[in-house]
Amino acid sequence: MNIKDVMQQENVDFTGIEPSYFLLGLLSAFDNRFQAMADKTMEEISWKQFFAIICISLCKEHPTLKELAEIMGSSHQNVKQILLKLEKKGFVSIVADETDKRKQRIVLTQYCLEFCQENQKRSSHVMKKMFGGIPEEQINTTIQTIIQIEDNLKLL
Repeated sequence: MNIKDVMQQENVDFTGIEPSYFLLGLLSAFDNRFQAMADKTMEEISWKQFFAIICISLCKEHPTLKELAEIMGSSHQNVKQILLKLEKKGFVSIVADETDKRKQRIVLTQYCLEFCQENQKRSSHVMKKMFGGIPEEQINTTIQTIIQIEDNLKLL
């Protein structure tokens, strides 16, 4: 069942809901549905694990655990658990920083890079289907809106 189906059910009444509350609920429901779909698609790893890999790959240098947690918008403990699972599966290595041995850096392994390369086609297919029919302008507006909400959230 998707959100359109839920909205059309007679036992659910969305009238009178303030748009900002509706958007927040919509984002939460979308996150749950997307994670379930992505978990099925990625077989070997979970969506959260793959998201960590994406975030690591975006960094100019190998991130620390603290930096990665910030990028992912998650707690240090949650990210550590994700990384330990990825390390056990051979996707990342956690190594001491060369200049400050107290810091640990996260490095994607060759196995991980090969996995990402092999799954690129499937990932692109899912993204094209998911964003099909949505003009780039709308996507950019959504990005700007979510960034503004994030900035406002930091002020709370």
